[in-house]
Amino acid sequence: MNWLLAALLLCLLLLSLPAAAAEPSPLPGDVGLRAYFREQTAAIAGRCLADVHSADDWSARRNGLRQQLAEMLGLWPMPLRTELNAAITGRVEHDEFAVEKLHFQSRPGLYVTANLYIPKNLTARAPAILYVCGHGNTVRDGISYGSKTPYQRHGAWYARNGYVCLIIDTLQHGEIQGLHHGTYRENQWWWHSRGYTPAGVETWNSMRAIDYLQSRPEVDPQRIGMTGRSGGGAYTWWTAALDERVKVAVPVAGITDLHNYVVDDCIEGHCDCMFMVNTHRWDFAQVAALVAPRALLISNSDKDSLFPLEGVVRLHEQVRRIYRMLGADDRLGLLITEGPHRDTQDLQVPAFRWFNRFLKDDTGPVDKLVASFFEPAQLKVFAQNPADQINTRISETFVPAAPAPAVPASARAWAQQREAWMTELRTRCFAGWPADAPDPEIRAVTDAHQRGLRLRTWDFVSQENVRLRLYLLSGEGSIRQVTLNVLDDGTWPSWLAAMSAAFAAELREEGEAQADAAGFAAMQRELAGGGRGIAFIAPRGVGLTAWNTQGSRQTHIRRRFVLLGQTLEGMRLWDVRRATQALRALAETKDAELEYRAAGESAVLAMYAALFEPRIARLDLHNPPASHRDGPQFLNVLKVLDVPAALAMAAERSEVCIHYADRSAWSYPLAVAAALSWLPERLILHAPGP
Repeated sequence: MNWLLAALLLCLLLLSLPAAAAEPSPLPGDVGLRAYFREQTAAIAGRCLADVHSADDWSARRNGLRQQLAEMLGLWPMPLRTELNAAITGRVEHDEFAVEKLHFQSRPGLYVTANLYIPKNLTARAPAILYVCGHGNTVRDGISYGSKTPYQRHGAWYARNGYVCLIIDTLQHGEIQGLHHGTYRENQWWWHSRGYTPAGVETWNSMRAIDYLQSRPEVDPQRIGMTGRSGGGAYTWWTAALDERVKVAVPVAGITDLHNYVVDDCIEGHCDCMFMVNTHRWDFAQVAALVAPRALLISNSDKDSLFPLEGVVRLHEQVRRIYRMLGADDRLGLLITEGPHRDTQDLQVPAFRWFNRFLKDDTGPVDKLVASFFEPAQLKVFAQNPADQINTRISETFVPAAPAPAVPASARAWAQQREAWMTELRTRCFAGWPADAPDPEIRAVTDAHQRGLRLRTWDFVSQENVRLRLYLLSGEGSIRQVTLNVLDDGTWPSWLAAMSAAFAAELREEGEAQADAAGFAAMQRELAGGGRGIAFIAPRGVGLTAWNTQGSRQTHIRRRFVLLGQTLEGMRLWDVRRATQALRALAETKDAELEYRAAGESAVLAMYAALFEPRIARLDLHNPPASHRDGPQFLNVLKVLDVPAALAMAAERSEVCIHYADRSAWSYPLAVAAALSWLPERLILHAPGP
């Protein structure tokens, strides 16, 4: 009976445990979004290196690609190489090597803490290894000892085998703890508008670390290799792609292809330092190919869920084609070992052999395998972190923002500024829009009459796998003027409630809502007198195309868009443009005067749509944010302009009425209007009522 009692107790225990949260059923929007990500990823992958057919092709394109990558890391134009102000704060000894504890400043106030492993009894300059750490750290009693402490075994091995090895801390896991997770968990979505990624900081710190290595008398400056795993593998990719002083690279488990990241959901396991701001819509083989023809060993394990085997193999195949074109096939290697995402000896030993082969011309066996010799406190650089450090706020300054624009001195100066802004918006902020607008394939859905008003709805194609619904409410006569309202998650429920007061049966697909008779009455009053129509568009992810946003889903949806060279808000702006084009294609509204109405972030979408769509008569904008830092987020937009400058351009094309909380936020467009003698009514500001 003992077994029966044990089984009963086990059942009671299991029943007492909290039920696991059920995976929510996918919404129609989830299905469409998944198809959209797959299609966009395939399109980018299909273009990756497709125009490179010969060594001459690669030679002609390589420098341009390198500049694009630098730009996407926030490193173009390349920053000034300011004084490193390197300082050695201590030294620890081992029988075979010494470790210098040091720091340098990759920019003034941007401190990099490091340990330099130096073999004893050197008789000549030695090859050097820059080791960049992954996401590991040692923190004891609230004191961070840096990521260099758990990775010390690598530095020790290289030093015991005749290399000078510099191990540098990461921004997030250094002695001064910065941030890698701005969008991953801190909702700092403005990083995308600023064009900022901590991958750029890690790359710059690594490039300056090479500057430091080359300044050391122990180091042969022509024999420098670089390696690291996980995050360190990624930084190895970025740095070796940009800096040809890295003669040999062994990135370990630090990269896979776009399909793995976006379609196979691997992005959800990676913080922001693993990605560039993908302005130019790259697949990751383009990063890897920039190392060619230098010696490159791609290392991974076969059960690594963060960098799946299939994507790594696909990437290697594309890169191998470039190496073969350059006659350097023997300088590219692919190492796949058994195991998960872990720093194993099976990965370490081939890396050591690769460096020996290409930096020391040594193909013999490897001995003296990795081991750690020091306590974390022995390797700590700072007794106290410097007061002038900017590590913890580097995201604010690393990528220069556009300077405050000047009020134009003439109409010609304004025209030049406007055209420059529009060109940059197209190429740097909205390059992820379709090159050609497809046929909207408008399909009628509903035509209903209630209480003297007529509701017509149409579905249309915004882009492949994005079909949206356009709503038009009007009187029974012809329409001479139509106002397109841009809905969002906040206004969709109130709109549905108002419409349900008269058209609940026709809007069953949109969902149930408590009828709002007062809201519908307000629409009736607006349409009184005839000749007017009110149109409504819910961009992707809102209303009928809403997707599941439980937990961190919305976070990783937004991050996927950026990996595709877009932002969610930027593609919603595209949806507003496409709704405008659909209205102009309909017989009912093609000749009507068109205006926009929107509130909050959607008001900024309407503002920008008026820059790209012709003949928008009027903008009725309620409390738009005065800076893209507060939204909406468009890729790199703060490197070009901010909301007030966009408003100035919009006011030149359309009458604009701003319902605002802070008049001073709009001083720039008011000054531009005054300088160019625009009619006062082109820009109308309404303060909120009492």
